[in-house]
Amino acid sequence: MDKYELFKKQINELIDIDLNYYKEKQMKRRITSLFTRNNFEDFDDYFQGLKTDKKLLSEFINYLTINVSEFYRNPLQWTTLEQEILPDMIKRINRVPKIWSSACSTGEEPYSIVMLLSRFFDLKDIKILATDIDEEAINKAKLGIYSEKSLENLPQDFKKKYFVPIERSYKIVDDIKKCVEFKNIDLLKDSFPMNQDIIICRNVMIYFTEEAKQLLYKKFHDSLIKDGILFVGSTEQIILPERYNFKPVKTFFYKKASTI
Repeated sequence: MDKYELFKKQINELIDIDLNYYKEKQMKRRITSLFTRNNFEDFDDYFQGLKTDKKLLSEFINYLTINVSEFYRNPLQWTTLEQEILPDMIKRINRVPKIWSSACSTGEEPYSIVMLLSRFFDLKDIKILATDIDEEAINKAKLGIYSEKSLENLPQDFKKKYFVPIERSYKIVDDIKKCVEFKNIDLLKDSFPMNQDIIICRNVMIYFTEEAKQLLYKKFHDSLIKDGILFVGSTEQIILPERYNFKPVKTFFYKKASTI
């Protein structure tokens, strides 16, 4: 068996993450770079290190899951969400929408959603579900400390109202943190929460194969309520969304059509 093939099998047995769902050339290159940097000779050698060194394993998972995020990433899309998608939905359902941030990384996205919803509802009535495969990222999210750069696109009133400066960083206030429930979910393997009004899955699908994307579109469709909205990233427009029974409503926003 090829060393990388064996490594994928061993990783799946060790931490239940299936690397076959990731584009092989890209992932193989990234992992090779990581083990070389840590002075390992090859995949076999690196796996032995991962088995015995928790810090090394944590670094591997963190590196694997690509934690690059910021508040209000692609601001124009957040404007569309605020001015068009949410008002239309709130008028239709007449309650706080159930929103799931499905690959929340270190928390910038779900916290952005809470702050945006605070323009429409009292914080005490807002509850967002945020999930990620990476427990270390979720722990960082729960801590809620962010660099100044990650707040660059955030509306100034939110920055002033909901953050406390700490040295060169900013800590998000507990009133916002209380509105988010964090869970560990592997999108490709685990069951999804049901009856969601809006699902946000941004800057994740670009790392998956076509087979994995098809699986996820089906699962997202089933997870949404009738006329629910899937919000995707700026490089992840769905080609022929009708194949998955989604209907484009705005660029990067897709409405659930009939049951597949």
